[in-house]
Amino acid sequence: MRVVIVGAGQVGSSIAADLGDVHEVVVVDRDAERVEEMNYSLDVLGITGDGTALSTLEQAGIEDADMVIASTDNDETNIVVCSTAKAISDAFTIARVKNTEYLRTWQRSKKAFGIDFMVCTNLLAAESIVRIIGLPAARDVDPFAGGQVQMAEFEVDDDSPISNVTVREADRFEALTFAAILRNGSIELPRGETVIQPGDRVVVIGTPRSVQDFARSVAPDESPGAAEEVVVVGGSEVGYHVARLLEERGFRPRLVERDPDRARTLAEALPDTVVMESDATDMEFLEREHVGEADLVVAALESDEKNLLVSLLAARLGVERTVAVIDTTEYVDLFEAVGVDVGVSPREVVAEEITRFTREGGAENVALIESDKAEVLEIEVDDASVLAGREIRESVSELPDGVVVGAITRNREFITPRGDTVVEAGDHVVLFVDASVVGDVTAML
Repeated sequence: MRVVIVGAGQVGSSIAADLGDVHEVVVVDRDAERVEEMNYSLDVLGITGDGTALSTLEQAGIEDADMVIASTDNDETNIVVCSTAKAISDAFTIARVKNTEYLRTWQRSKKAFGIDFMVCTNLLAAESIVRIIGLPAARDVDPFAGGQVQMAEFEVDDDSPISNVTVREADRFEALTFAAILRNGSIELPRGETVIQPGDRVVVIGTPRSVQDFARSVAPDESPGAAEEVVVVGGSEVGYHVARLLEERGFRPRLVERDPDRARTLAEALPDTVVMESDATDMEFLEREHVGEADLVVAALESDEKNLLVSLLAARLGVERTVAVIDTTEYVDLFEAVGVDVGVSPREVVAEEITRFTREGGAENVALIESDKAEVLEIEVDDASVLAGREIRESVSELPDGVVVGAITRNREFITPRGDTVVEAGDHVVLFVDASVVGDVTAML
């Protein structure tokens, strides 16, 4: 495809890096230095100019574009870019927005603004956070097959019961597949004798119940499900959506917001959330409200540095797990190294969502592992697939190394894949695929 990306910030650059190897990518930005840097570092064509201007879009070859992605930090700019592109071309348009009101308007009429697909940064970040709440030790969770299958990534601590044991010993669950182990930046496909080491990140695929049971075995001391006590610090848009989504799942969270007017608004909008008006960096307040007894604290303030401070204070008070919203993607690894349990970058989340959408192709659903190391694909098997009508051990032997069949659903029934399981046309199969062989594998499925 020919893809035009308007906005070369963290989101646009990440998308361009993911798509540049397989598509013809043009990136437009006002910042000449940023454009020049992208021209040198990525296999893309960079153009300096205003992405809302017709002349700039024409210079980028908008008439021949298959897709236009508007990924600047300004919602209105992104909407105008897509509207202009739709007016003069047949390109598929994708817009990134922060304001959920624009998303609601677009959802009412999918042709609103001339946008074919809209992603909301704040809502996606909140959904990403909520998926891991209630699942002890989880770092990432994605649903497949209409919710019948879950993929989850867990971090194994030194004191975890599955630390220093083999996969065979840890695999006590009927409807669960150990798909991969992420160790020191590399991917290992586990065998029965593979030893799970402290610091490993284990990727499993199975039914939601089996994934929940596995989570308990990874971190048995943490509270599972809606019994988990959650404190959300910060009444930002992300903080509000985290609390709202938790309410929908049966939680009764507490939310701390410093601004009196914002706190009053949140209290009216969140009937099952206890909203407290205070400065969450006040140690006396945190001790008085027994925040240290919470199972999980979500730091969702507008400042990365304050979110780090809140997370460290919460950990010092005894909170089991901390999740911090980190706007600057480069800080995620640093914050996790100094004490934050899980860092969530809204920019990274939205970039992954757009990349996932552009990559789906014949796949029903796609999840990215560690941004670019691997993918989990859901495909509907047809007669031409290498999997159709054959035992898994036979068909997988023809696929490149780096592929694990994680789950099968047939007529809405979950099937645990084994070597002698025969895959039928019409089945939905969830596979773990190393990023280096994704193109070859998808062509065979």
